[in-house]
Amino acid sequence: MALSIPTDRIPLFKSLLHLVMLYPLVNLYIDAFADRLGADPVDAVIHFTGMGAINCLLISLLISPLAKTFKLGFLIHFRRMIGLYAFVYALCHVLNFLFFEVQFDLTLFIGEIFQRPYITVGMGAFVLLLSLALTSSAKIRRKMKKNWQTLHNFTYLVALLGVVHFYWSVKSDISEPLVYFALYGALMAFRHDRLKRWSKRLRLW
Repeated sequence: MALSIPTDRIPLFKSLLHLVMLYPLVNLYIDAFADRLGADPVDAVIHFTGMGAINCLLISLLISPLAKTFKLGFLIHFRRMIGLYAFVYALCHVLNFLFFEVQFDLTLFIGEIFQRPYITVGMGAFVLLLSLALTSSAKIRRKMKKNWQTLHNFTYLVALLGVVHFYWSVKSDISEPLVYFALYGALMAFRHDRLKRWSKRLRLW
């Protein structure tokens, strides 16, 4: 039996989801300004926002398998919102690095992007995620037609680049990044046929 929620309750659940997504971010900056993030608050803020972006991406990719496997079709209503929060966290991640790590030195910032492979990969993921966020509205989706889905399947690549960025940024213990690689692999296994169709469509572009 499929589990569903009344359509008129969806805005309420979306409001609750906004609170769930925003609370950790707001609380992070409150703790940062109150000097409650330990010896290296800049690293703590950058790490937290980066992990928030990756987690949101993986959760957005988890929704379709959950909805299909357990007949929870109502979850699809929240997929785009979670994807947009992945962008919000990623934007905070980049801005934190720009403001606090390189002190808004754009020359140094650009140099870091080209000289450090993990930052190069991370910025590649951010640029792709930005393009997905900018084209996420229903109006743009109607205008782009089939090309919209082809573009938004780049979410798979964004998530992979995010996990690679995390792995390369870790200096010692790689156990946590490896867990994320495993989670990503499991999510992609659900999409084997879709990935094949997407790759064929990309070759036709």
